[in-house]
Amino acid sequence: MKKDERSTTIGVIGCGHWGPNHIRNFRDLPGVQVKWAVDKDGHRRTHVSSLYDRLNTTDNIDEMLNDKSVGAVVVATPTSSHYEICMEAIRAGKHVLCEKPLGISSRECHELIDTAADRGVVLMVGHVFLFNGGILKLKELIAFNDLGRPYYASAVRTNLGPIRDDVNASFDLASHDISIFNFLFGSAPVAVSACGHAYLKHGVEDVVFITLTYPNEMIAGIEVSWLNPQKVRHITLVGDKKMATWDDLSSSGAITIYDKGVIREPYYDSYGEFHLLAREGDVTIPKLQLEEPLKRQARFFIDAIAKKNATVCSGERGWEVVRTLEAINESMREGGTAVSVEGYEMAQEKRSTEREITLSGIPMTNGPRRSKNRPQKSA
Repeated sequence: MKKDERSTTIGVIGCGHWGPNHIRNFRDLPGVQVKWAVDKDGHRRTHVSSLYDRLNTTDNIDEMLNDKSVGAVVVATPTSSHYEICMEAIRAGKHVLCEKPLGISSRECHELIDTAADRGVVLMVGHVFLFNGGILKLKELIAFNDLGRPYYASAVRTNLGPIRDDVNASFDLASHDISIFNFLFGSAPVAVSACGHAYLKHGVEDVVFITLTYPNEMIAGIEVSWLNPQKVRHITLVGDKKMATWDDLSSSGAITIYDKGVIREPYYDSYGEFHLLAREGDVTIPKLQLEEPLKRQARFFIDAIAKKNATVCSGERGWEVVRTLEAINESMREGGTAVSVEGYEMAQEKRSTEREITLSGIPMTNGPRRSKNRPQKSA
């Protein structure tokens, strides 16, 4: 290796479903060595050892974190453990790539972000679908105004299992689509409403229906469930010029662009009135650049370490997803009431103001916020 080439040594924490895939993809990158794999399960450690040579395994996270040659870690463990493991790694001075969602509360995420900033390390969240070729194509279509002004979007993410017991279907599945919509629209939602039900395990919703309100009168709907006979990963984007769909499981092509819309034609017998007519056009399936999203994500993490900024996958963007998930849970508890959501920068500004007020000795309250746009009860 040349002296000017980057060299990064990585440890992977968690060798369940995703851990071995992270090991494989990072090992394929030039200048990257995966030195450690950590897991409590001896069978999983034996499994990854049989797949990859020159890989140290342990059930002790501290053993890996005490290795000064390790500069970064990947956390691929259950969501409930993310905060504790990430915090330990950050305090050890390691850059962190954490599987989504970053934590189970926005407070946990704030603490991780602040500590990472204090220690001067990169905190990145593994919202892997932001590296999917189809999602990148949708971003391109919006950026170049090919669809025109976006009207609305919808997403469906269902399957029969895998069923979780540490988080509900919203935290497990909708976190993907929230991160995708935030990426596509360049903003966190300003309000959410949701309803769901726990059919299999009390208190853990296995089906959730969500409405997100974004700036500029954009709305997005999300349906998630791990209690469905069909495996579906599908997004629809509707603009005033064209429409597009993403089907991650399609064999013919993930992205389909429809040159369809609605046109206004005047009545000939009435001035100022219009027909709204459907316009039919061509259907296009563009060719996408095929590369495993996890490999794109791994490369992005290495670049983020060099640039000291994880941009669209930063801890701040991960906080916005978790804050939205909190609001979804709050809305479900309140029977579908709309709940306001703030972007990270606005929340930080509010935190600073509240801190100044607190230091000045002025009492303040900080109760839950409700959106003014409460849904109307049906007759």
